[in-house]
Amino acid sequence: MQISSLPTRLKDRIVPILGGPQVLAFLPALTLGAFWLWGEIALLLTALGLPLLFAFAGALGKWPVEAQGPRDAVTGLLLQDSFLAATEDVCVQTTRNGLKSACFLVELDDYSDHVSRLGQGAADHIVQRCGERVQAVLRDNDLVARMGDNRFAICLAPVPHLDLELSIQLAGRLQEAVENPISLDGSTVYVSCSIGFCQFSRFDGNSAKDWLAAADLALEEAQQAGPSAIRAFSPQTRRRRGTKPLRDEIASALDNGQIQPWYQPQISTETGHVVGFEALARWSHPLRGNLGTDVFLPLIAQAGLLDRLGQVMLYHSMTALKAWDSADVRVPRVGVNFTAEELRNPALVERIRWELDRFGLTADRLAIEVLENVFTDTADDTVTRNIAGLGQLGCRIDLDDFGTGHASIAAIRRFAITRIKIDRSFVTKADRDPEQQRMIGAILTMAERLELETLAEGVETVGEHALLAQLGCDHVQGFGIGKPMPFDQTLDWISAHDAKVQDAPRISRKTG
Repeated sequence: MQISSLPTRLKDRIVPILGGPQVLAFLPALTLGAFWLWGEIALLLTALGLPLLFAFAGALGKWPVEAQGPRDAVTGLLLQDSFLAATEDVCVQTTRNGLKSACFLVELDDYSDHVSRLGQGAADHIVQRCGERVQAVLRDNDLVARMGDNRFAICLAPVPHLDLELSIQLAGRLQEAVENPISLDGSTVYVSCSIGFCQFSRFDGNSAKDWLAAADLALEEAQQAGPSAIRAFSPQTRRRRGTKPLRDEIASALDNGQIQPWYQPQISTETGHVVGFEALARWSHPLRGNLGTDVFLPLIAQAGLLDRLGQVMLYHSMTALKAWDSADVRVPRVGVNFTAEELRNPALVERIRWELDRFGLTADRLAIEVLENVFTDTADDTVTRNIAGLGQLGCRIDLDDFGTGHASIAAIRRFAITRIKIDRSFVTKADRDPEQQRMIGAILTMAERLELETLAEGVETVGEHALLAQLGCDHVQGFGIGKPMPFDQTLDWISAHDAKVQDAPRISRKTG
């Protein structure tokens, strides 16, 4: 056994040396030495022999051969089983030779929205283009697979040097490639992606599945941080995630105060002042950190606790309004999201009336945020009566994610909408895309004719903010303005924002 493994050990030690770039520094010396010792014939043999030696060493060290197995019909990439089998080989090669590697998971954000808005065929085209872009960033011998509808898995071919900084840089290049605009039937589509990765030396398992699971934990953390985030796996990642299933904790989390609103500011494009906050549910989990609604809202729905969540959110939002008033900070209103299930509660209007009286607040301090698909998908008379009743009570009615659910103008008038919130898919990179600008302009023109206020969601850059102000959008909200924050951080944020507003130049709006 020892004799049969000798060639393998020699190859593993010699090939990296002969095939590495460091040996190139000795080529001039080897050639001159051969000429000095043995003359022109030796010079010729050296000049011809060394390239052959490098070619032979490269053939010995070439890894891997192209991974075999079934391919995805849309992207032509490996499927999960083939990818895992090839990644097992990477684990062996990396461990045996003391090399470095990393596993990445790239997941497209808001994929279901693309399917619902554009159709499955267009969504497949988006995935295909993103797969091509991922491959273009990588080397030929890196492994790439499609894992599910909107996720790509990557395993890097082993290399001598790959630290955390290089891994982050590669993740950034992957993200930049994926997020370039995609042409689709004469229009432009923008996508974002979240990335989680794990270096081979960081995970504590011994198989490709363990390695991929570690990258998946990092991806979960990236998605909790918001769209277009990147996270690396570390031992703390697993401890934060814990082991108890979230669905077993959801009811107690609602009762013990772990789930509360975080507040995202909304500001006027004309004055720069705060016009309100949107209350967004966040779960401050003791082990897994702060979780967004994309993680726990489906669990709440499955447990039949949406109405209880609504009560929690409303109570804390009212408490926040009273606290801002007590601190002599002007926050005109807070927006609270209501699901279709909550709007089917026949006692909803009376409950909100009672809460307003309980806290001594006028109804116009509360904005009821309703998704556009509630107006288009429901024929429930109770939902209709509740929305109309809340409007008559004096609450503001915000139509959320406008542009994704095809709400009719008749429905907008019927439900006495106060403000439409332009979906972030129209806002992303609008300052660089004339077609996006025309779409926003058309929405703003319609809103002006219907005497509706407007708010643009997902504003992330100064350019987007400036464009929306010039086009006449009334209010803006997004990471470029302020991220969602717990209540105790809002007072400092408002103070710092007001100080900046005093010195900020006024942005003139387009006329005509």
